[in-house]
Amino acid sequence: MSVKKPPVEEVLEAELVYVTMPSDRQTGAFIEFVKDKSGISNVKLKLTQDKSLGGGFILRFGAHEFDWSTSGRVGQLKDKFARRLQHPLKHDENVINILQEEILDFEVQIQSKESGFISWLGDGIAILDGVDHAMYGEVLIFENGTKGMVMNITRDKVGCILFGREENLRVGTKAMRTRERAGVPVGDRFLGRVVDALGAPIDGQGPIKSRETRPIEQPAPGIIDRKSVNEPMETGILAIDSMFPIGKGQRELIIGDRQTGKTSIAIDTIINQRNNDVVCIYVAIGQKASTVAKIVNTLKRNDAMKETIVVSATASDSAPLQYVAPYSGTAMAEYFMNKGRDVLIIYDDLSKHAVAYRSISLLLGRPPGREAFPGDVFYLHSRLLERSSRLSDDFGGGSITALPIIETQAGDLSAYIPTNVISITDGQIFLESDLFFEGQRPAVNVGLSVSRVGGAAQSGAMKKAAGSLRIDLAQYREMAVFTQFASDLDKTTQDQLKQGRVLMEILKQPLEHPLTMEEQVVTLLAANSKLLMDLEPAEVKPFQMDMLKYIQEKHEELYQDLTKRRTLGGNLGERIIEAVKEFMAFREAEAKAAEEEKKQAEKQAAEAEKKDAEEKKKQASEGGK
Repeated sequence: MSVKKPPVEEVLEAELVYVTMPSDRQTGAFIEFVKDKSGISNVKLKLTQDKSLGGGFILRFGAHEFDWSTSGRVGQLKDKFARRLQHPLKHDENVINILQEEILDFEVQIQSKESGFISWLGDGIAILDGVDHAMYGEVLIFENGTKGMVMNITRDKVGCILFGREENLRVGTKAMRTRERAGVPVGDRFLGRVVDALGAPIDGQGPIKSRETRPIEQPAPGIIDRKSVNEPMETGILAIDSMFPIGKGQRELIIGDRQTGKTSIAIDTIINQRNNDVVCIYVAIGQKASTVAKIVNTLKRNDAMKETIVVSATASDSAPLQYVAPYSGTAMAEYFMNKGRDVLIIYDDLSKHAVAYRSISLLLGRPPGREAFPGDVFYLHSRLLERSSRLSDDFGGGSITALPIIETQAGDLSAYIPTNVISITDGQIFLESDLFFEGQRPAVNVGLSVSRVGGAAQSGAMKKAAGSLRIDLAQYREMAVFTQFASDLDKTTQDQLKQGRVLMEILKQPLEHPLTMEEQVVTLLAANSKLLMDLEPAEVKPFQMDMLKYIQEKHEELYQDLTKRRTLGGNLGERIIEAVKEFMAFREAEAKAAEEEKKQAEKQAAEAEKKDAEEKKKQASEGGK
């Protein structure tokens, strides 16, 4: 007959770190405290002396740590000072008075810290035992100072993404709760700088002093806090501003295959804001470091970097940093928006962001769904892009305009991530590979591109000048396909094809050369009036540039009227058409003069050649004699 063994009683090991050895009565009180907090009656207390505490003690057991040491109290006071000084000083405040107030109001409390230990580590992910009460999005600090953020909470474990390198971490490394949400430093000093996903400068220009931080995750403004989008955010790109206008506070997707000019549109839009008092934030996600450096140099060369922040999480950075980067960039944008300023933010690109999130989710053990993405990947981008809006005047009237970029595979708009982001945004600019390879740059597909804000975000002048441009282009492309093998076409069809070719040439635009609203209106009026229809395609672009230069020099008042009125009211449209006709007459006269000069030069050359031949003949005959 077997004897039933009594159950083994659970033993809890606790540690008391002290400066002065506690008495037996004090030791007993500590043991009773641990029993009461843990619910375990069998407690084994380990005593450790550490004079660096300065005084007091630290009591550790399980996932808990109670700090009543001098060094801990100093840390509490430092944290209190730091939190207070994060907020801007009022005009009647100074640092000395603030420090005195904080010291007088300071109450020492036992710091109760909850800690845990790494049970699995790899690929920028740490799985922790302990920290049972950690919240989603809370920052954890590891023993070596590395920070992480809670991303997954299960019944008995917590998943954490790491914000630093994991070389100095290992299984068993201790992690401590901070009870704070992940944040990023913000401020005006970030303008003109290149920073990483956590706001640390990486451009070699020294540290950035910032007193304020903002959580990277923040609820989007409510409907009552917003106002309608009706003010244009001009890109300087004729094909976009005329047909798919973007307004301040709008979210317009730039979508297309690899190497079709998506980033170029974004960079030209930033360049166009250099004198418009718009803060620009470019978030590079998964790009090569050399590509980011090239973009920064382009912005500097065009004097557009001074009001721009570049947030870079390159392909060599870990998936957690690529995941955090767009949220950090949006937190920086919200700082300026809440100050009443207009902000343009570009996410380049959210396809790589979704892939980084998929990597994190699979490592955290979340179940895969369509294309192996987790089920909440739609929420990933919706909660990011919903933060872009235009605030009402009661909240300062600032705005964030978002231009997310998505890369497609073989133009497939029906893939998972493209359809997700299309349904979140207020329109899309689709760049077509075939158009790009034909030399139509920017390669905007007129049929699949749309702006759901529409003419509400256009000036009256632009709206009238653009007219039926989009319909005309769509009809031209359809007609060009049907008539490519036809030999006998009626005059109406021939004129329609000529006009369509002119419009396609007009919409071509070189890189780093954005056009002002006034230049775009003049160009469109000239094209829609069919004044350029007889030009050869190769002549259209030089004609446009010369025309704009001529009107700027000879009829500057037209540009001034457009800038001031922003409409074609009165006879302004007719005056612009007359100026274009005047330029055409001037150009024709110049061409005739050049032709006459050429003929005269050819005649003189022929006479000189004839004279030389006669002279040589004469010399030859004299030599024969």
